Amino acid sequence: MNRVLWAAPLAGLLGLLLLSPGPLPADDFKPEEGFVSLFNGNDLTGWRYKGSKGKLDGQTATLDGRIKVENGLIVMMPKDSKGKGGIKDLYTLANYDKSFHLKLQFRAALKSDSGVYVRGPQLQVRDFIRRNERKHLKKFKNDDWNDLDIVVRNAILTRVNGNLLGPKDKLELAVVGGKPTARLNGKDVEARNVSIAPGALAECSCNGEFLERMTNVPATGGIGLQAEDGKFEFRRVRVKVLD
Repeated sequence: MNRVLWAAPLAGLLGLLLLSPGPLPADDFKPEEGFVSLFNGNDLTGWRYKGSKGKLDGQTATLDGRIKVENGLIVMMPKDSKGKGGIKDLYTLANYDKSFHLKLQFRAALKSDSGVYVRGPQLQVRDFIRRNERKHLKKFKNDDWNDLDIVVRNAILTRVNGNLLGPKDKLELAVVGGKPTARLNGKDVEARNVSIAPGALAECSCNGEFLERMTNVPATGGIGLQAEDGKFEFRRVRVKVLD
């Protein structure tokens, strides 16, 4: 008799356990040929928390709880464990001085704000459509995963009055009477306002659609992810060195 009384509660408990959602399975994505993963899906190995000392190797969260690894994702929380927000940055330990192709996926909560640092300068990455921004992104997915591609190519960058010259511009430099002279597209310009220096250009796209062309990328630096406003998630972060 006792066996019959216990059977129903036990069956009900087993049913609840089967129906209850457990931890999500880890992402089994494999990087494309030539790409190297920057995030192992388990912890923050290979990254550092800007403003804090030491590496994050083997750790699943920053000390303040602002950035953590959950279910194979890098999760940027709106606030830290003490309820404090503001901008916080996660950076690779490695610097990249060669041309490279960075790929990752991001998922943005409602009107959230984040960013990806490309050797220092930031590419704004946000919940674009619901923030009424970047309306040309017809393939953007609300509350779902979006693909971000950033191709960085090293170059010698020439600027006149702070403006980057393009392939159609013609710059002529000379020394006359011991003094430098400069002409841009047939017009005289101040030679002192001409700068020629190593740097890089970054072509950025979201789900295959043009996002931004960054012209302020330095010659070397790390890759970073930003926590700012709202919950933001990253996964499948990988890089391929191009030269």
